[in-house]
Amino acid sequence: MFMTTANLFSPFTCKSLTLRNRIVMAPMTRSHSPGGVPTDEVAGYYRRRAAADVGLIVSEGTGVNRPASLNDPNVPRFHGEAELAGWQKVIDEVHSVGGVMAPQLWHVGAVKTRHADWTPPGAYDSPSGLSRPGKPFGQAMADHEVADAIAAFAQAAADAKRLGFEAVELHAAHGYLIDQFFWEGTNERSDPYGGPSLVDRSQFAAQILKATRAAVGPDFPIIIRISQWKQQDYAVRMANSPAEMERWLTTLVDAGADILHCSQRRFWEPEFEDQGSDLNFAGWAKKLTGQPTITVGSVGLSGDFFSAFAGQGSETASLDELVRRLDRGDFDLVGVGRALLQDPLWATKIKEGRTGDLEAYRGDALATLS
Repeated sequence: MFMTTANLFSPFTCKSLTLRNRIVMAPMTRSHSPGGVPTDEVAGYYRRRAAADVGLIVSEGTGVNRPASLNDPNVPRFHGEAELAGWQKVIDEVHSVGGVMAPQLWHVGAVKTRHADWTPPGAYDSPSGLSRPGKPFGQAMADHEVADAIAAFAQAAADAKRLGFEAVELHAAHGYLIDQFFWEGTNERSDPYGGPSLVDRSQFAAQILKATRAAVGPDFPIIIRISQWKQQDYAVRMANSPAEMERWLTTLVDAGADILHCSQRRFWEPEFEDQGSDLNFAGWAKKLTGQPTITVGSVGLSGDFFSAFAGQGSETASLDELVRRLDRGDFDLVGVGRALLQDPLWATKIKEGRTGDLEAYRGDALATLS
């Protein structure tokens, strides 16, 4: 079905993080943690993937300690006694089968609740009171609220290290709070967290990275998930040229990012077609910064993840192109989402060459913790 996967199953090291292979379980919101507390079922869900050859598990997004960091009461939080006790169970279960895990730390910003009968216990944070260009929503954050949010990310990272997680990931993509600061369409601030250039608007992310680095020390890996597209606008781009992308990503690396998790809808699509290169987002990020990168986007499946939210399934797809790019050195790690959500044994089946046993993604898989 595809070329040799030897490099996909080679070890990887970054600072104190050592992985048995290059497969990363991508973060996927599950909404199965009532009241924000991870359950035994959540722990089992992650344990099953760790036991079946996933190199690194990145958790679903988890809320940091701001009143409206989440827009769903059943998404887990990463603060509070009961919540952190739940995460202790999760990481203990993952470690019991030799797994490695990082929580994804999240603030949704100006993205309204998905529930008609529930609202967050506080105002929606945002850079400038906009959910998208020209669309008022949320509350422009005052200086002390910006500082509080920065501290909340750092505290969550410190707690992750204390509980025994091997790394943390900051969610700075997809039109959520950190990404709302990146985007000129939602960041109209004139203080040090705004400005005309992408580097200017990256200072909120940079301060979070610096505070997180101070909280976890020099050797604990920090991953940052970034994207060009937004849920508010799939076609928008943060960086329109390699030079602009280099300035943006170098700002993040200089502030403390170790690994760049480069989210795109389809991993095989070139990032800058006008450059005469087939490099994708992760490929360009690695070329421009020299840092390790994670590619992600419809790995192993025929359709992109937006179809999943519409209840649609996807057929299995060849990994030839993915392996070709990995072998070429375009990126270091491979994020797998829906294929692993559908089938906990996906990585083991790939490792053992049992491609005929791979499962197509079913549209109802989001509803359960298989």
